[in-house]
Amino acid sequence: MNIEGKNPVKEALDSDKKISKLYVSKTAHDLQPIVNAARSAHIRVDFVDKTVLDKMSESKRHQGVIAIAEDYAYCSVEDILTLAKSKNEKLFMLILDGIEDPHNLGSILRVAECMGAHGVVIPSRRSASVNATVLRTSAGAANHIKVAMAGNINDTIRLLTDSFINVYAADMNGKDITSCRLEEDIAIVIGNEGNGVKPLTQKLCSGTLSIPQYGKVNSLNASVACGIICYETVRQRN
Repeated sequence: MNIEGKNPVKEALDSDKKISKLYVSKTAHDLQPIVNAARSAHIRVDFVDKTVLDKMSESKRHQGVIAIAEDYAYCSVEDILTLAKSKNEKLFMLILDGIEDPHNLGSILRVAECMGAHGVVIPSRRSASVNATVLRTSAGAANHIKVAMAGNINDTIRLLTDSFINVYAADMNGKDITSCRLEEDIAIVIGNEGNGVKPLTQKLCSGTLSIPQYGKVNSLNASVACGIICYETVRQRN
């Protein structure tokens, strides 16, 4: 996996992610701290022409540095539950029902990490996965939050509800989020950018919640909606 850009590469170096090599532009003048960190970690650094980086880059926004790292290491849903228990905290998990845009996934991971969520669950099919674009959009947050890939998120929801964990689906016709109790163990399902949470998935949830809106445009980007929901969850808990 390629990790591209100054901040994502720096975050990867600061985390426990295994990096085998760093490619740095010969003409870059502000990457010495990253080069020093890589060398301190005994990571090989190759200085190359910018055209080499341009060919390697998927995002075309490499900022003069690309790290070659192992593929993203997904965790299990149980790992997320265990993390919450180890911290003696009420579970706060996000479940993504088919987020397809890697930029949205990256933004959601960034929000989730900033708001202290214990982890994010994504489906293994019909969904964006953690790649170079997601790592870049998350500003490195993907290296610091647990992400589980589930074969079937409906089975995950059944597992959680059987464990007395409330699972709420975000839906425009749901209950006003400010009147929902979010202090207990919860998982929140964020739906696909165009179709929202699938009907069957919604039926399996403990309930639905919505964000009050007062403008003429009655829909929000998935990552923006997720940010508002995460903030309300943290506000109630604090």
